[in-house]
Amino acid sequence: MTHLALTNISKRFGDFTAVHDFNLGVNKGEFVSFLGPSGCGKTTTLRMIAGFETPSTGTITIEGVDITNKAPNQRNVGMVFQSYALFPNMTVAQNIGFGLRVRKEKETDIKNRVEEMLGIIGLASKADSYPYQLSGGQMQRVALARALAIRPEVLLLDEPLSALDAKIRVALRAEIRSIQQRLGITAIYVTHDQEEALSLSDRIVVMREGEMDQVGTPFEIYNFPKTAFVANFVGTLNTADAVVVDPAKGLLNMDGSEFATAQDLKDRKKGDKVRFSIRPERFSFASEQRKDNVVDCTIENITFLGSVVRIQVKIGNTKFNMDTFNNPFLELPKIGAKDQVTCSREAVLVLAD
Repeated sequence: MTHLALTNISKRFGDFTAVHDFNLGVNKGEFVSFLGPSGCGKTTTLRMIAGFETPSTGTITIEGVDITNKAPNQRNVGMVFQSYALFPNMTVAQNIGFGLRVRKEKETDIKNRVEEMLGIIGLASKADSYPYQLSGGQMQRVALARALAIRPEVLLLDEPLSALDAKIRVALRAEIRSIQQRLGITAIYVTHDQEEALSLSDRIVVMREGEMDQVGTPFEIYNFPKTAFVANFVGTLNTADAVVVDPAKGLLNMDGSEFATAQDLKDRKKGDKVRFSIRPERFSFASEQRKDNVVDCTIENITFLGSVVRIQVKIGNTKFNMDTFNNPFLELPKIGAKDQVTCSREAVLVLAD
């Protein structure tokens, strides 16, 4: 049975519809990320689950119980905010135990639960410290512990790492995922950071203008984007326009260069204009290994990106990026040189209109 279900959810603010007909089922213990640009409706959807916003239409259930119109304190949901939202006049221990005291649990039980949570987040030595005495990463750990202390049925996280610097962000997201898996709690995570979503999630919901563009595993979202928006929003991508030459054989023509795709083009006909994509890492030089697609190119530019070298090539009138791992013995072509690049049929993805 689905643990958390959002059925035909929409949210309107006056004449503006922030979320359109949103349907999603989340299994118990699953980590699902809402990924998309600002204003796409991901935080509004999260707030409806939390009870801070009431859906204009649709229902929200947890374990089959309808919570659509329940107040936030009447649904067993934990929330971690971007801004930490810790009480400055309370110690770390008092902050973590706040929700339990609101629920009027026994002081002995609260003390034991707080100690347990301090151990999980690795801040037992900071129990008597105040928020101003903590680093940003430590404050977010406390906020996470406070949300988890009440043993919520669903944990909601609203861009919890966006205020932290890059190195702390990477370390803390690994901790969040580890804690979530250890406790087996269902989690919904809002982010506009594709790397966060790809590294943390069991599934990703890519949102655009209040709608779900695609739902899938990180592997599916990255390797098999269904729309041009998903393809361009997640990862670095080459996109180009082409004409269908032979739908049965999956043949496309781009500026006189022929590409073959493994996709079924039965819904297309000869002469149809399409847009296709190829990830930079799916290209290689034909001299190294020849795959199904081999096309002539000109070397336009070479950029060092640390562990990756990005080579820009021109195929016909279109420029493509090709990524290869850097190593001290890598022989790079000269800019302006003629060469050939290759990629598999599976690397060529025809995008939905």
